[in-house]
Amino acid sequence: MSEELYKKMAQSIIDGDSDAATSLAKESITAGLNPLDAITQGFVVGVNSVGEAFGRGDAFLPELVMAGEAMKAAVATLDPEMKKRGSERKMLGKVVIATVEGDIHEIGKSLVATMLGASGFEVFDLGVDTPSNKIIGKSLEVNADIIAMSALLTTTMVKQREVIEELEKEGLRKKVKIMVGGAPVTRDWVKTIGADGFSEDAIGAVMLAKQLMGLS
Repeated sequence: MSEELYKKMAQSIIDGDSDAATSLAKESITAGLNPLDAITQGFVVGVNSVGEAFGRGDAFLPELVMAGEAMKAAVATLDPEMKKRGSERKMLGKVVIATVEGDIHEIGKSLVATMLGASGFEVFDLGVDTPSNKIIGKSLEVNADIIAMSALLTTTMVKQREVIEELEKEGLRKKVKIMVGGAPVTRDWVKTIGADGFSEDAIGAVMLAKQLMGLS
């Protein structure tokens, strides 16, 4: 019975169907399934499948976005039940994520935030146009393992460097890993600013975050 439900859950993510994901999440609670199993054996399977299809070029950004939204809906539905049961997922690490100051691009950053959350990271999404001091302040407040910064404009990329320079100045750089992303970001830029890595898409970002945490 639960196998069938897990399959449907995965499919709801593949279809990017938030309504179906929500109602399947509710159904699993009613059926007494462990919400943790619903996430890991059901919904995440769908996320991984869409991610792999995207990597192969068989799925495109809109499908990835919709899958991310459906995943978010499922997790939001299951969250209260997880808290009630005290079966909090073992978090892989804490990530503070933001689009840097002067940049209001939302989609890529939100997608990475959703995928990281779905994969078991605790994510603090500061939104767009976020000043460097706010990014650093939040990472200290929550004791973040990773800071992830997105910049879609060549003019705002310098803000990624600014955060790293500030951390170095305060002697905090070694405490946190830095991931950067965005269309103009290259491997050379990562080297130049001394970041720990970059990713071109949300699936790569999850893999990178796991690597930085020594999990893969």
